Amino acid sequence: MKLKQKIHVFSTLLMFIILVLANLVIYFLFERMSHNTEYQQLVGHSKELTAALSDLETEKDAGILLRAFVPPNGAISIVDSENKSLINVQSVEGLGKINEQVKPEQSYLIGAFNGTESISIATPIIWPTGEVVTLQMTQLLTDVEANMRVLKYVLTGVTIFAMLPIILSSMTLGKIVTQPIEKLITAMNLNRQSGTYEKMTGNENGKDELAQMERMFNEMMEQLEQNFRKQEQFVSNASHELKTPLTVIESYTRLLMRRGFDNREVVDEALNAVISETKRMKDMIAQMLDLAKSSEAQTFEFTDVNLNRLLEGVVKPLRQAYGREIIIEAEGESIVETDGKFVKQLLFILLDNARKYSEREIVATITERENDVEVSVKDYGKGIPQKDLPHIFDRFYRVDSDRSRKTGGTGLGLSIAKEIAEGLGATMTIESVVDMGSVIRVFIPKKREGSQ
Repeated sequence: MKLKQKIHVFSTLLMFIILVLANLVIYFLFERMSHNTEYQQLVGHSKELTAALSDLETEKDAGILLRAFVPPNGAISIVDSENKSLINVQSVEGLGKINEQVKPEQSYLIGAFNGTESISIATPIIWPTGEVVTLQMTQLLTDVEANMRVLKYVLTGVTIFAMLPIILSSMTLGKIVTQPIEKLITAMNLNRQSGTYEKMTGNENGKDELAQMERMFNEMMEQLEQNFRKQEQFVSNASHELKTPLTVIESYTRLLMRRGFDNREVVDEALNAVISETKRMKDMIAQMLDLAKSSEAQTFEFTDVNLNRLLEGVVKPLRQAYGREIIIEAEGESIVETDGKFVKQLLFILLDNARKYSEREIVATITERENDVEVSVKDYGKGIPQKDLPHIFDRFYRVDSDRSRKTGGTGLGLSIAKEIAEGLGATMTIESVVDMGSVIRVFIPKKREGSQ
């Protein structure tokens, strides 16, 4: 059975049970109220009769009075202490039979007479002879039964007519509940069969759980599609970048096989090219692995970090390794709440990038701002054309392929730096003028978002 049918059957059955229980409560309450009303009427009659009997002196007069007070469809009996009938007055033949089950201490007793309910009460009175006797009054509940019969028909009709909107509403409810699920199943089947990332179409602006499910599914599909596109582009670019050094290595290896054993210059040239391309391929693979790691959900450990000391720790080994002049400009100490390990990696990428593409000094500046600290790296290299600036953080994007190959660039460094900055909650900007140099600025928040 489908979910829609289960919801329809369950909701219909539940509402039917609730409706039947409500009708039963109404029926029995009305029945009890009717019995109480009849009882109060009989009590009123018995009090009037008792008051009237107290003024009589003979049993004959009492019999006449009893006939005057006998209720329609009822009977009155006078019973002595030995349960013998002294007088029996009845408007229905056989109804005045002594009912030994009715006791004066009881409020009333419901019985049956020829298939019709009857109510009986017993009251002790003083008979004209001075003897204490029991007055029994019985009334057939003909009107009550008629009213209960009508009520039964009414409640049955109400139940039948009420079930129509209940059935319709349960069908509508089942449709409302299952429609988004059916859309989800359809979208998932379509995605599975076609290999695409189709989204659900419907009321995404709703505030209920079903609309939220639809939004979450669409966001998940969008994220999966973006990740797939990035992975596809990454594999394509990586294949393209690795193809060139492999081709160079293959070409020089063939050259060595043809002429290398007799020509020392060819050997030196080929080995240098192989070593250079191998190193470039090694660096590219290392950066690709770093980029793959940065694309994963990184776990950042935010602590208070002294940016001045951190920058000094990055600059010192670069000065020694490459003999380059790297100037640090800062006023005072700048403390930020961030992950020092990732900030160090970010600064190393920026400084190493500036080293590769410039021959003059490099200037690293730390500037305190109101809510963040600006760290800028400035070089005096060739610069970047304005048309290339929007793509400078794209993976494998390189402004000048020939220059990048000479410096060993792969087009991955700035992309990794950008993703690290985003993970730290920082922002990066770049400014560049051709033949004058470039400035990359990183704005690191002083306090992590959500911290006090």
